Amino acid sequence: MRDFMNRMDMRRAISPAVAGTDNTAIVSQIIDTAGYEGLVFAINVGANTDANATFAVTMDHGDIANLSDAAAVPAASLTGTLALAGFTAASDDNKLRKIGYVGSKRYVRLTITPTGNDAGNIYVDAIALLFGARYAPTANPPA
Repeated sequence: MRDFMNRMDMRRAISPAVAGTDNTAIVSQIIDTAGYEGLVFAINVGANTDANATFAVTMDHGDIANLSDAAAVPAASLTGTLALAGFTAASDDNKLRKIGYVGSKRYVRLTITPTGNDAGNIYVDAIALLFGARYAPTANPPA
């Protein structure tokens, strides 16, 4: 199985939804990386209606399923940078961002935190793409 589809899997990270006009963090599902070499969060930015809002991306990891041991992912465990995964409503509407994880912890979570979102809605969702499956082919449809 040398094709990509049979060696990767997907998990819902942030479901499509409209977040209100405030600065509440948007937190992903906790992603279990067991059986995979790493993951990439694909962030889909929709048309956001607040021109002065900015969105910072952070990532936590840990070994406990509920991430009660969560710690910020160090740069050495990332592929790409958190700064490049962030975006602004004024110039990044309808664009994609990505940030990868290749660390040693089992569980990973993404957080998108808006600043200055006081006049519009946030349209954003994310998918976790798990890669390097130990056992292939992976399930289709994904688990």
